[in-house]
Amino acid sequence: MSQFVLFTLLIKSHHFIKYRRRYFRFLFIFFLSITLLFSFHQVFKNQQDQSSNYLLFSPAVSSQIIVSAAASLSETLTEIKVLYTQQQPEIKLTYNFGSSGSLQQQIEQGAPIDVFISASPQQMDALEEKGLLLPGTRKNLLTNRLVLVVPKGEKKITGFEDLTRNTIRKIAMGEPESVPAGKYAKEVLTSMNLFNSLQSKLVYAKDVRQVLSYVETGNVDAGIVYKTDAKLSTQVDIIATAPIDSHSPIIYPIAVLKESKNLEAALAFVTFISGNTIKTVFEQLGFRETN
Repeated sequence: MSQFVLFTLLIKSHHFIKYRRRYFRFLFIFFLSITLLFSFHQVFKNQQDQSSNYLLFSPAVSSQIIVSAAASLSETLTEIKVLYTQQQPEIKLTYNFGSSGSLQQQIEQGAPIDVFISASPQQMDALEEKGLLLPGTRKNLLTNRLVLVVPKGEKKITGFEDLTRNTIRKIAMGEPESVPAGKYAKEVLTSMNLFNSLQSKLVYAKDVRQVLSYVETGNVDAGIVYKTDAKLSTQVDIIATAPIDSHSPIIYPIAVLKESKNLEAALAFVTFISGNTIKTVFEQLGFRETN
């Protein structure tokens, strides 16, 4: 009661009458500030609640697998990824493409790979000898053929024997020590007694896709690539197919790595890619199952 009396006296005082506009302005700003702060607090709280609900109920990727695969499989596996994601939306599938030799080295150096698909048993053998594969998971997945290609419309080469002609200056193939397609190409040329005589003409590439690119751009007169790679290009012609007995069997093995961070998903992927549904995709692109 005494406080009310004091306040009434203050209002009636000369000092208050003189400065009442300032007092009312102060009170107005004070109460407006309190109101705004309360409103902002409620908005912020609602946003936090909404964010929490989103995190609780939005779909999330529960795991991830990384597959290292030979460069010659890039288009095929990219197509297969669409089918896999439809069936396993909770798993993030990541590819790492390159020459099989380079991928082998990455795994040996500790790269976090779950599944390896090589274009040759040689690289898989090396990893198995070092105990880097999960026992019992290795299997032969696919086979391929080796072909001689030239730039689209080129007519001066009709077969492997024409590579010795003086008009043929550059022939592309993969590096035999690290690129399976290069290893097979060397075997083909050696079986035909051509490899030594063609040494000065050979241009080595880091993987089979680079060989194909050299031919497509006309930087070389011819190249030796997998049949599946040649069929994907509209800028090359297939001139000849290497006799199947002129090189080692072209086999693509697959296996799960022992150090996989997600063994269950990795094993499921190998089962998926080995199934009948995916077999059709491989066959459409020129691959064949192993016998």
